[in-house]
Amino acid sequence: MKAPELVMPAGSLEKLKTALVFGADSVYVGGKDYSLRAFAGNLDLDEIRQGLAFARTRGQKVYITVNILARNRDLKDMPSYLEALADIGVDGIIVSDLGVLRLAKQYAPDIPLTISTQANISNYEAAAFYRDLGATRLVLARELSLEEIADIKERVAAEIEVFIHGAMCVSYSGRCLLSHYMTGRSGNRGECAHPCRYKYTLMEEKRPGQYFPIEEDERGSYILNSCDLCLIEYLPELIEIGIDAFKVEGRMKSPLYVASVAGVYRQAIDKFVHSLKPFAESEKENWIKELAKTATRPFANGFVAGDHPDLQDIYKDKPPERAAFCGIVKGWDQENLRAEVEQRGNFGPGDRLEFLLPGNRIKPVDLESLYDAEGNLVDRARHAQQVVYIPCEESIPVCSILRRLENRDE
Repeated sequence: MKAPELVMPAGSLEKLKTALVFGADSVYVGGKDYSLRAFAGNLDLDEIRQGLAFARTRGQKVYITVNILARNRDLKDMPSYLEALADIGVDGIIVSDLGVLRLAKQYAPDIPLTISTQANISNYEAAAFYRDLGATRLVLARELSLEEIADIKERVAAEIEVFIHGAMCVSYSGRCLLSHYMTGRSGNRGECAHPCRYKYTLMEEKRPGQYFPIEEDERGSYILNSCDLCLIEYLPELIEIGIDAFKVEGRMKSPLYVASVAGVYRQAIDKFVHSLKPFAESEKENWIKELAKTATRPFANGFVAGDHPDLQDIYKDKPPERAAFCGIVKGWDQENLRAEVEQRGNFGPGDRLEFLLPGNRIKPVDLESLYDAEGNLVDRARHAQQVVYIPCEESIPVCSILRRLENRDE
């Protein structure tokens, strides 16, 4: 059975490399313009070239998002940008706007086109329409059930991609005006301020100034705040109906998130494709526990099981343990048997540390001594992107993640 392509987010060149090392088949990245994540690091053309070179040596792919809902002013420089992507030879361009699609066909005619979830493809006629316009791959709307996804796949001769993990928007396929209305930052142009994550209260018309909380938990109410999508237990069914690619959301997330999620889904996909057996409950529990370490919200299965609200929130309680991103391995000092780590969070002896390695492997770290770049003994790694060395008996691969385990109530 063919394994679906695992498509991971990469908001920077570092995240691109991390995703590919930890098991992604491909990554999607935004350029400095025309992307729906304007506040991610994003990549300039030179970084895209570097990312492509890294991916090509490993037999992996890089897709570029040009998926804003464009305004007239965006179109002036877009042809030259599309031509530059074609010259670089990117593996695909992701679009949602019909005008941008038309320009891409004209200025990057040999680059495969993917239609973004922003296009709201929720039926087989819409899917066929975009296929007839020249799209190679279609990312379906996230509001579809497993039955609807299967029907589209059966009827339409095009590659089908579905989201399997990550944050979900409360508006249909992400087409939201709330951010633009409240802050002037358009979510449809990559500038979303995420007002659906804000804390809200209720005020009665005749009692101005009196606010009544709508309690959800001890932190308050988040009435527009969707759970995160997690379809780990539905992978076998999605693979069996022939889905071509699984997509993960999260270009704004850390390399720790990218590594953890890529590792789990790579393991789960390969497990089913090779065995063709249902996942054991213990396997699913372990995978969910790992995924929850980097989650900020509880998990849900979205609409894959149907529209009934009782089916939505399937993982309401996050496990008590979370992981904090402390650093990323940049090299290995063979002479002194120590890992070179670039610090991303304060850590030192006494912390519960572990390395997350490619292949979804974990190596506990009993940190007794820590050295700076000059070889001096230090008590903690305190400074952003400080280079430190951690003694280790075995080699730690580059791009491995150093993380600290914490209780969620700490």
